[in-house]
Amino acid sequence: MELTLTTPALLFPAISLLLLAYTNRFLTLAALIRDLYGRYKAQPDPKIKGQLANLRYRIVIIRNMQAFGVSSFFFCVLCMFLQFAGQLTLSKWIFGASLILLLVSLALSLREIQVSIDALTLQIEDLEELDHQALPKT
Repeated sequence: MELTLTTPALLFPAISLLLLAYTNRFLTLAALIRDLYGRYKAQPDPKIKGQLANLRYRIVIIRNMQAFGVSSFFFCVLCMFLQFAGQLTLSKWIFGASLILLLVSLALSLREIQVSIDALTLQIEDLEELDHQALPKT
């Protein structure tokens, strides 16, 4: 396989957009955590505490997604530098590592989505249970 200077550069827009999406997820969760924390302090509720634990887990996943994404970006730049310096074999290995790091980041993103869906499912089930309890018994 021939690796040119432009090959790793093709990943720049993709990785940049991915990191932007990760940052938006993080900021949304941070705002939600602050809101739930305020509600919990005002009126302690075990359900809110459970939601906060779930959000903490998701924040850790997002932190790792970002770390692997940034590492992938770093390796892409390093690959380009090595190409420029004439280290073609090493640059291929570094580019391969960059792709692996990007795959790990994407896999973590998939896991975070699964955890998010699980949390939403539990909340919907709780709502359905409340609706069922509110129905008059005949």
